[in-house]
Amino acid sequence: MPQAAPESSPGPQLIAYADRLGGDIAALGALLDGPLSGAFDGVHVLPFYDPFDGADAGFDPRDHAAVDPRLGTWDDVRALSEGRTVMADVIVNHVSVDSARFADVRARGEESPWAGMFLTLSSVFPDGATEADLARIYRPRPGLPFTAMTLGGQRRLVWTTFTADQVDLDVRSAVGWEYLTSVIDALTSAGVRMLRLDAVGYTGKEPGTDCFMTASAHALTERISAYAHARGAQVLVEVHGHYRQQLEIAQHVDLVYDFALPPLVLHALTAADLEPLGRWLEVRPRNCLTVLDTHDGIGVVDVGSSDLVPGVPGLMAPEQIDALVEAIHAGSRGTSRQATGAAASNLDLYQVNCTFYDALARDDRRYLLARLIQLVLPGTPQVYYVGLLAGGNDMDLLADTGVGRDVNRHRYTPDEVDRELTRPVVRAQLAACRLRREHPAFGGQFTSRLNGACAELRWSNGENHVALVLDVRDATFELTATDRTGTDVILTDRSV
Repeated sequence: MPQAAPESSPGPQLIAYADRLGGDIAALGALLDGPLSGAFDGVHVLPFYDPFDGADAGFDPRDHAAVDPRLGTWDDVRALSEGRTVMADVIVNHVSVDSARFADVRARGEESPWAGMFLTLSSVFPDGATEADLARIYRPRPGLPFTAMTLGGQRRLVWTTFTADQVDLDVRSAVGWEYLTSVIDALTSAGVRMLRLDAVGYTGKEPGTDCFMTASAHALTERISAYAHARGAQVLVEVHGHYRQQLEIAQHVDLVYDFALPPLVLHALTAADLEPLGRWLEVRPRNCLTVLDTHDGIGVVDVGSSDLVPGVPGLMAPEQIDALVEAIHAGSRGTSRQATGAAASNLDLYQVNCTFYDALARDDRRYLLARLIQLVLPGTPQVYYVGLLAGGNDMDLLADTGVGRDVNRHRYTPDEVDRELTRPVVRAQLAACRLRREHPAFGGQFTSRLNGACAELRWSNGENHVALVLDVRDATFELTATDRTGTDVILTDRSV
């Protein structure tokens, strides 16, 4: 593995769509420099490529190396990166079916110079695929990952892992690699220093495998990492899967997500049970980004068993996961059930679509405790914009689009942002983010003591200490910070 680029700052980062929080890239920067100042060391700007509002909210770019002019320019990205870490997505598995390169392949077939850039069934199985070959392929949705399309006058089965609007790249080809490097060059030239590899686990299609997290996918990750490190950027690998897979991946990459944390915290606060979280704290990787919520749903595959890791149980038992899913639906008053699965044309097999605030029944005290647990644990915390503003499920947006994950992708107006920033639960989260960013204790040693439903999470660095003492049965807690001048109580369950 090549030597990694310098570590990112340990302070919290914001996750946001530029158009759904500030309105565009420059306005997002103004928020970070204005009412959110002092709370975040960085920002993950969700896809701002052309177009940012495609079939998959920007994760299906027509032109991955162009900023959508409705959001700004590369100069705006460069300005945003001044004085803070900017993360952006490298969508390594697919592009939009409407991309110019694929349009040329549709028109000219094998005569197109881009023909080798896209995967068909025969690209991976040149001698044909058996029923066993096809049944083995892992896909996060029901059915097979192929769509029949006409390429140069011939009907072909094009590989479409996620939807028919997103065609998979052949990253083994020279033109596929040239495409990826052009994207990385555009981002790093604009000051982006963290690259999130979206869906990289699905890139390694190999005969005789499940086509997920294969040796080819690992090799591509290492190749991209080496290229990124040479340009001063770190790489974050985005993979949902069994916790043993995350532990293995974390040994070979710069950063991984702690996707197990959200369901474990929800289980603790809905079932008054810290035991699964405690077992995870004993083994979880330190080179992780901690999240409670992201632009996607609340994952459950990350704490469950997996057919891909046979014989190894998950962090939670199946009955605990079932109870958690029902608790989320009950907390959201059934709105998450309307947004999840076939009911919302969203067939992800491993996520419940719901804001974290609604998952906890809009209970400000439990919600703030969840956020404090996240912020106090080791790792780089990322706070999703809807979560920061304690947003509920946007059922109007769901009704407009029919896309389940849109319940957690509200489009805030400037007036809404101003109003939400006055709420005690939002102010308390910002205070906790500023503490996490500024207090020297977080540069020291972390210890945890869990006993039944109670816990103490503590950081110590010389005379500096930060401690979160909590009880998940009634969501009582106290966050204290100590330095040489004495002890301050920062936040308690009475803060909201």
